[in-house]
Amino acid sequence: MLFAAIKTMERLWAPWRLEYLRRAFKKQKCIFCYLAKEKKDEKNHILYRAEKVFVMLNKYPYSPGHLMVSPYRHVDRIARMTEEERHEMTDVAAKFSVMLETALKAEGFNMGINQGRLAGAGFDKHVHMHVVPRWKHDVNFMVPVAGTKVIPETLEQTYAKIKAAMNQASLK
Repeated sequence: MLFAAIKTMERLWAPWRLEYLRRAFKKQKCIFCYLAKEKKDEKNHILYRAEKVFVMLNKYPYSPGHLMVSPYRHVDRIARMTEEERHEMTDVAAKFSVMLETALKAEGFNMGINQGRLAGAGFDKHVHMHVVPRWKHDVNFMVPVAGTKVIPETLEQTYAKIKAAMNQASLK
């Protein structure tokens, strides 16, 4: 039944994909360094700034609320991070999993770090930790079956929900 539904789908529009593909083949500046210095947090979907790390929504998410925790310092491997950076990164990721449970009613999480291009890191020169919310009946089967991500709301809507949960928890 699932394959029949996918087979009948002729087009699934993903207009953001062209921008992503164009930039993928250009030499890019580090988004983590650039966006953290820009100080336009809402525009850049930066949710939180701690002393050594910051949190931002992934512009090309696997699910709503897919965020990344990154050190400010440009470093390519977790083993090259300071102990304080590693501790703060995991502590902030843990706090944001609670924020995502509150804001988006997330029921589980995939959390991880892709080190190196071959491991799937889109930006392999600046280490970052992914926090990907999951739900019992989510549609993440679409990625392996159809090569398609289903995102039911805009980054701005997700950002607003998480910021509201942060304000309730007094995490600003």
